[in-house]
Amino acid sequence: MPTLILVRHGRSTANTGGVLAGWTPGVALDERGNAQAAALPGRLAALPIAEVVASPLQRCQETLQPLLDARPDLRLHTEERIGECHYGDWSGRKLAELSGDPLMEVVQAHPSAAAFPGGESMRSMQTRAAEAVREWNARVERDHGADAVYLMCSHGDIIKSLVADALGLHLDLFQRISVEPCSITAIRYTRLRPFLVRLGDTGDLASLAPREEPPGDEATVGGGAGAP
Repeated sequence: MPTLILVRHGRSTANTGGVLAGWTPGVALDERGNAQAAALPGRLAALPIAEVVASPLQRCQETLQPLLDARPDLRLHTEERIGECHYGDWSGRKLAELSGDPLMEVVQAHPSAAAFPGGESMRSMQTRAAEAVREWNARVERDHGADAVYLMCSHGDIIKSLVADALGLHLDLFQRISVEPCSITAIRYTRLRPFLVRLGDTGDLASLAPREEPPGDEATVGGGAGAP
């Protein structure tokens, strides 16, 4: 099955403003976020990307624009199921203000029980995102082969929940995972289990390219020799 490259969007105006953006319209990349997006094509240059999928939110679409400009053969697919968590009444509010809300303690320590007023639960967020990935895995494998690499640009909580799903971690542990703006996380899916091969990576990605002899379904005892 394919290798999924998960890109968190570049730093946004909401990130620097300390605001929980959610689906609030008009949240764009800030100056640093635009610079991060501009560097993305170079970071991904070694990878033969088969498909590009993005959250419909502006900050994700802007993050991928330099990559699409550099690779005009790629077409952007928009996927609502990897859009940000629907934070409901919390959307657009300052994180400092929300820190005193009793629900924040649940979000931090017991997220599987957290449901945002006027929004969705974190369980629903993880379920929709994981279902989207599984459907895209099948589509990419069908259209491009089992060794294909494809990319999704999404949001911090979505990516963390997908990492937890891949690792078989309960959602209550997903707050232990950290993905910074424009970081890259890679999950290689196989018939029996996923392998987390990058987490929050900001360095060289050439070793994620398909190899002449693709890795098998089993984990390498002792850790393996790495990229050739």
